Amino acid sequence: MTYAEALAFWYGRINYEVRAAGPGDLKLERMRALLRLAGDPHDRVRLVHVTGTKGKGSTCAMLAAVLRAAGYRVGLFTSPHLEHVEERVQVDGVNISRAELAARIAELAPAVRRLEAGGGPGVSFFEIGTALGFLHFWYRRCDLAVVEVGLGGRFDSTNVCTPLVSVVTNVGLDHTAQLGNTLEEIAYQKAGIVKRRVPVVSGVTQPGPRDVVRRVAAEAGAPLWEAQEDFGWDFDGRFATVATPSREYHGLAVGLLGAHQAANAALAVAAVERLRESGMPVPDAAVRRGLAEVRWPARVELVSRDPAVVLDTAHNVPSVEALVATLREAVPVSGRKAVVFAVSADKPYPEMLRVLAGYFDHLHLTRYGNNPRSVPPERLAAVLAEVAPGTASTAHPTGREAWAAARAAAGRDDLVCVTGSVFLAGELRAAVTGA
Repeated sequence: MTYAEALAFWYGRINYEVRAAGPGDLKLERMRALLRLAGDPHDRVRLVHVTGTKGKGSTCAMLAAVLRAAGYRVGLFTSPHLEHVEERVQVDGVNISRAELAARIAELAPAVRRLEAGGGPGVSFFEIGTALGFLHFWYRRCDLAVVEVGLGGRFDSTNVCTPLVSVVTNVGLDHTAQLGNTLEEIAYQKAGIVKRRVPVVSGVTQPGPRDVVRRVAAEAGAPLWEAQEDFGWDFDGRFATVATPSREYHGLAVGLLGAHQAANAALAVAAVERLRESGMPVPDAAVRRGLAEVRWPARVELVSRDPAVVLDTAHNVPSVEALVATLREAVPVSGRKAVVFAVSADKPYPEMLRVLAGYFDHLHLTRYGNNPRSVPPERLAAVLAEVAPGTASTAHPTGREAWAAARAAAGRDDLVCVTGSVFLAGELRAAVTGA
């Protein structure tokens, strides 16, 4: 296959990032069958498996950075991508190449066609991407791969692996159509990545969801470390302190903005401690270096300061709340604050708009691409008028027009933030960063 042929084959499958999945669409049998035909590459690589409502991507990036600093060859699987699909599969911080992607897709194609010839639902875009990641990590002889769940956990395509450590960052209301309408229901889906006798690191602190994670771990005989019980952290605005059952780390510099990133750093450090217990040496110096050097684009990414320009991907209420708190603390401005906002229809966007309206002076409402999941800007404007009457706003037909208007209106002491969706951040990243 050529690269173009490989992309056409891959994107020719049903994509639940474009069309929201229903509960019945999330199953593991097809994924297991695909991997079996591909030689079960997921069983040939040591893994850490990470899920959560927010922060899972940042936690994965931190953990991968620490392990690279320790000298390991580290795979990283995340989703969705910002600008290029190759971002989803990395080894030592480098995206899979076009030639490698084409070769791996060509290898998977016969298995995909064989499964689809048997009838039933076709293999999905994400399932192929997951198999591609496992296969690439095996071919590149990774010492360990950090794998981020795509949706939920229990029935996510990545949940065919048996990791060295399972991580649940937190639980919030998101993807309720697929995962449930209560925090406890969502916690049950997230905790589905827990495997028998595999150590678990959990950042879940709400009593109800925490009890669900505890029960699932106990039933699996999986040793559980919990935030605020077995490990904790503090953050003074510049440095984090993390305490685990075996040691304390003082004065940790974290390369990502926000107090919430200190919590993600604590999860990464706790996962490192669990890996040490499994026999993987990780020097303390690697922990410090990895956390300080980690970069994760579009996660409260401060692009410039004059005016302040921030690119972000907050796409649910907890993430938007964390964004606003971080901007107040880390990116204070004396001028006006504007946000460019687009969001998917399955997100709780009325509450997201309410949170944003409490901080920003002007909301530039738009949509991302031609994706049918994106809420029309006119709809956003109508909802904003209901949840935050009197808030200044402008509806724009495209993200680029919204960004251009917000940037043109910004003075040197102002702030412009782009947020609401990974898709919007990816669409505008080149324009925002000038790349």
